[in-house]
Amino acid sequence: MYLVLRATIFLLFILSGYIFGIQYNYGIQGALIGGILGIIAISAEMFFKKIEFGTVIGGLIGISSGLLLAYLLMFPLRPLLGEDTQIIFYGVIAVFGYGGLLLGLEKGKGITLEGIIRLFRGQGMEENLKILDTSVIIDGRIADVCETGFIEGVFILPQFILQELQHIADAVDPLKRARGRRGLDILHKVQKMSNITVKIVDDDFPKIKEVDAKLVALAKRLGAKVITNDFNLNKVAELQGVSVLNINELANSLKPVVLPGETMKVFILKEGKEYNQGVAYLDDGTMVVVENARRLIGKNAEVNVTSVLQTTAGRMIFSKLKEDNDKEDYRVAK
Repeated sequence: MYLVLRATIFLLFILSGYIFGIQYNYGIQGALIGGILGIIAISAEMFFKKIEFGTVIGGLIGISSGLLLAYLLMFPLRPLLGEDTQIIFYGVIAVFGYGGLLLGLEKGKGITLEGIIRLFRGQGMEENLKILDTSVIIDGRIADVCETGFIEGVFILPQFILQELQHIADAVDPLKRARGRRGLDILHKVQKMSNITVKIVDDDFPKIKEVDAKLVALAKRLGAKVITNDFNLNKVAELQGVSVLNINELANSLKPVVLPGETMKVFILKEGKEYNQGVAYLDDGTMVVVENARRLIGKNAEVNVTSVLQTTAGRMIFSKLKEDNDKEDYRVAK
């Protein structure tokens, strides 16, 4: 579609150049100049399309401020410097203008059209915006975290996320339907909290099909953070410069620290993957792998921690039965 449109515009430039040039008997030259201007116009359109709105506004404000500051600085110095003023004036303009442009381009990244409109309406710029992902709503732990007061501010809920949640709640599969309804209940619970403001926005990106991609694009537009527990979305958002609050990472960081050599009591629940292993779980869900504990399945056991493995999925603890460890220590002592 865009290719056809650009080709049409290019041909119109050539035709306009030819019509204008033929009046002066320079039809071919006019068409050539029109084609060159068409290429310049299309290249400019493609270039500016890649630049964010905030960067353009920031750059314009920055260079304008730099030039104004240079003029104000040189205005009282002109009578003192005499003939040399013009050269110095151009030098100061170049330095302050370029410096203002760079500063404006850097600081303007967070400026959005919505934010400027809000500013003109007297509503001010919103900060601390967070966008909720479908997975974190269904998960439900976000409500518990909000109740503790560790997360506050404005939660942005896009219509496309709400529609996806409603679609899950209307699913034929009873498990999916229950998860969707649980997500809606969690949203109602969060909406009632005094330290949280939930705003439903209609912003959409029709050209983007994937919901996760829309979420990242909206976060970039609003300068917001994404709250999720989706590992893939986490990585994609970080690659595009969007800050992410991952509930799973938060949960892992809050698990109690267990050091090698410590003793703990666990309930051996099932058989492990390796020969003669037993598997237990702590109250927070951390898996504890116990060597030579297969015979103790369904019983409590006292174990010594040998090592701790941290993965993206969580933390795993490897251990030995305390009685086996004591026997080894006794042999070493002898």
